[in-house]
Amino acid sequence: MMELKDLELFKGFSNEDFKEIEPYFSLKRYKKKELIFTEGETPDWFCIVTGGKVKMTKFSTDGKELILEIIQAGGPFGGIAVLQGFPYPANAVAMENTDICRVSRKNLLRLLDRFPELMSFMGAILGQRMKNSHEMMKNIALERVESRIASLLLKLADKTAVPYDSGGLLIDIKLTKQDIADMVGTTVETSIRTMSKFKREGLIDDAQGKVLILDKKGLQCYAA
Repeated sequence: MMELKDLELFKGFSNEDFKEIEPYFSLKRYKKKELIFTEGETPDWFCIVTGGKVKMTKFSTDGKELILEIIQAGGPFGGIAVLQGFPYPANAVAMENTDICRVSRKNLLRLLDRFPELMSFMGAILGQRMKNSHEMMKNIALERVESRIASLLLKLADKTAVPYDSGGLLIDIKLTKQDIADMVGTTVETSIRTMSKFKREGLIDDAQGKVLILDKKGLQCYAA
């Protein structure tokens, strides 16, 4: 499990700084599929994943879950709502047993006043998060499923991929076909068919229960 000093958010903080900020934070553990907060809820907590992973979701008008983002260890979430004081714009759900380091809205504002450099760093991270969510929703509305899934795999590869022993890039996060379907706004059956097609064409494979990208340029052709 990561500690505060391991987080990119606090890069450059001294030991004395950590002694000052640590009392403001608390650790909470969530079981797989447990809700951390719901869309529309009062923004009481700014959260950072220190172990496990969290999905940010919304529900379509027909009740289908859409995954907007997956937050891995080291990633913050809930920040925009906490800073602006408006309700959480999405649901946060633990995808596996997950550890969350969190700070209350009142204490976060105190920390930002004491350490103003935190604000610019948070703004950069959360601004990119909003851009990614906007692009994903636009893709759902405008792009074909094959294009959406290819774009998703490329985005995940850019964030998490590690070189694989036998060649290719391993997306270092376990995703079910249902997760992929929920992230691109399609059915699990369509997700399975598309991933099988990519596999037959030699674009991807399975390794260690994860997606192995064999032909990045081939996926980019689908995503274009």
